[in-house]
Amino acid sequence: MASLAWLLIPLFAAIGAAIWGSWAARDRTQGDISELAGYARFREAMGNGQGHGSADQVRAKAEAASASDTV
Repeated sequence: MASLAWLLIPLFAAIGAAIWGSWAARDRTQGDISELAGYARFREAMGNGQGHGSADQVRAKAEAASASDTV
C-alpha cells in the first residue's frame, strides 16, 4: 500500500503540471485588446480638456481667486 502512495504522488504532480501548463499557455489576446482600448479611452479623456483641467489651468484659477480676495 505504501508503494501505491509513492506512485500516486508523481501522478498527481504530473496532472497538476499539465493543468498549470494548459492554463499558462492559454490565449490572452482578447484581454490585451480590451485593456488597450480602455487605455486609449483614458488617454483621450485626459487629453481632450474636459473635466477638471490641467494642473496649469487649476493653478491659474487658484492664483486668480487668491488675487481677487486680497483686493
